[in-house]
Amino acid sequence: MAEQKHTNDPLNVDEALSTSEAFLFKYKNVIIGVVAAIVVIVLGAFCYKHFISEPNEVKAQEALFKGQEYFANEDYDIALKGDSLEYAGFLKIADEYSSTDAGNLANAYAGLCYAQQGNAEEALKYLDKFSADDKMVAPAILGTMGNCYAQLGQLDKAVATLLKAADKANSQVLSPIYLLQAGQILEKQNKNAEAVEAYTKIKNKYGNSMQARDIDKYIDRASIK
Repeated sequence: MAEQKHTNDPLNVDEALSTSEAFLFKYKNVIIGVVAAIVVIVLGAFCYKHFISEPNEVKAQEALFKGQEYFANEDYDIALKGDSLEYAGFLKIADEYSSTDAGNLANAYAGLCYAQQGNAEEALKYLDKFSADDKMVAPAILGTMGNCYAQLGQLDKAVATLLKAADKANSQVLSPIYLLQAGQILEKQNKNAEAVEAYTKIKNKYGNSMQARDIDKYIDRASIK
C-alpha cells in the first residue's frame, strides 16, 4: 500500500524538474549528446552544401569545425570563447558572421554549450537566435530550449516549447522524450487532463519508443488525481 501511495503522489518540484529525477534532466548528457550528434552530422552536410561557394563562409566553417571538436571533447568554455591559437570561439563566430549560415550555426552551438554548463539564461539567448526548419535539428534545439525554460521555472513556456518540439520532430526518438517531460511538468501544475493527453500520445503514436514501455503508469497516475 505504501508503494502504491508513492506512485500516485503528485510530483514535487524536485521530481518534476531536477537533474536527478526528471527524465529529460536525468538523462541530460544523453539528450544533449543526441542533439550534438544531429548537429554535427546533419549540419556538417548542410555546411558543405551551402558554404563551399563562398570563401567567407568556408573560413567560418573551418572555425566551426574546430569548435565542434572542442564540443565533442566537452571543452565547452573553450568551444565558446576560443583557444590561445587560432580558434575564435562560437560566441565570436556568431557575432562576426551574424548574417551568414555560419553565424546561425554558431548560435546553436553556443546555446548547447551554455546548456551543458547549466547556464539556462545564456543558452536560451543563443538558441533563440538559431533558425532552421528541418525535422531533426530544429526540434532538437526547441527541446533544449524547453529544458532551459523548465530549469528557470517558466513552466508554461517549457510545456509549450516541449510540445512544439515533439510535434516538429515526429520521431520515435525525440518526440516521446519531450512529451514525457511535458507531461511531468503539467502534473506539477495540476493540469492532469493535459498531462494524460501528452502521455497518451506517447502510447498511441510512439508505441515503439522506450518511453512507451511503462507509459501506462504515468497515464494511470495522472488520471486518478
